[in-house]
Amino acid sequence: MAETRTVAFHTLGCKLNFSETSSLSRMLETEGFEKKAFDDLADVYVINTCSVTDNADKECRQLVRRIQRKAPESFVVITGCYAQLKPKEIAEIPGVNLVLGAAEKFNIARHIRELTKGDSAKICSCDIDEVSGFHASWSVNDRTRTFLKVQDGCDYNCSFCTIPLARGKSRSDSIENVIMNAEHLAKHGVKEIVLTGVNLGDFSPPTPARGALETSKKENFFDLVKELDKVKGIQRYRISSIEPNLLTNEIIEFVSKSEKFMPHFHIPLQSGSNKILGLMRRRYKKEFYAERVALIKKLMPHAAIGVDVIVGFPGETDEDFKETFDFLHALDISYLHVFTYSERDDTHALTLKPVVPVHVRQERNKTLRNLSYMKMQYFTQQQSGQYRKVLFEGQDTHANLPDGPGIIEGYTDNYLRITTSYRPDWVNEIVEWKI
Repeated sequence: MAETRTVAFHTLGCKLNFSETSSLSRMLETEGFEKKAFDDLADVYVINTCSVTDNADKECRQLVRRIQRKAPESFVVITGCYAQLKPKEIAEIPGVNLVLGAAEKFNIARHIRELTKGDSAKICSCDIDEVSGFHASWSVNDRTRTFLKVQDGCDYNCSFCTIPLARGKSRSDSIENVIMNAEHLAKHGVKEIVLTGVNLGDFSPPTPARGALETSKKENFFDLVKELDKVKGIQRYRISSIEPNLLTNEIIEFVSKSEKFMPHFHIPLQSGSNKILGLMRRRYKKEFYAERVALIKKLMPHAAIGVDVIVGFPGETDEDFKETFDFLHALDISYLHVFTYSERDDTHALTLKPVVPVHVRQERNKTLRNLSYMKMQYFTQQQSGQYRKVLFEGQDTHANLPDGPGIIEGYTDNYLRITTSYRPDWVNEIVEWKI
């Protein structure tokens, strides 16, 4: 395959996937591949998949069909969580040439060069228990903010989740490496880093053999936060999704005093019913969650708080859903990410009854999305008249006015999106802005 020189990527799923796709892209570019847009013709198409919901699986299959219609002679490579969980199922999709599991995706260049057209789909995967290495990744240019991966895998076993099966046990980068990567990004003009991981708060870097010192306290996520705060050149950090039981008082208090860590938290809840939280095997109750939110708002009244919630989990009655709705309605949060429960193979939730009808799940999703809209409207109104710092991003070429300058957008420190007329001198600059 020495003649192959162009490659295009498409990412499904989370911020972690975006950071890994960007790193895979840079890896192939150093190997002599030219990167193309996914809608362009390319010799190789790489789809980095998610498998959190059934929709992600379906979207992967749809993308393969699109490539087949557009470029039947091109090679199609599937990697990511779906590829690890169901490699044989993916290999049977017409048009797929290579399936790379969790252990092999960072060896993508070698695998692509060994591909020949006409062979049946090749699967390069292993048992997830054999996956132990950590590969640092970050996104540059593909996204307007840089997502820096510092942790991977998960040791939690929530009853609805396949992520531990797709990404393996929890493992982390070293603080030294994370700092080195942040300094590298700062030298390349990056001003905002979003820290990402599967279970970010479980960050626990490997401890080198230190003889008698082996029993000394292991470093944790709070240690990482304190060290990153010292890095020169990076002006903003955001903590992506962090479990409520791992969001400690000391982290919240540190963020409230830091000039670099933004007053913006995303904290998965999943249900406002303690009964459902128990069935989900979550590690907290709703009262504890409310305490986390209350402390954040006490120290940072202006802070944005996003919440993940799942509707239609097995056993969720109308009363349970009402309990969730009422809990969220009363909670001082800013927005919701609402997920409709979908059955995933090899999860404990499949054994739970009764199953909630799909149309009821969809109705509950709509109800909470409406609540999210109202929460965001109220949060925005609370900021009216305030001055907040906005980091403006690149020009939005898709929204150019016919005879105008186009638009530019950015986010305040507390995650309000600001849109205004394009000004080239504001790109990647922090501007004081009246809401």
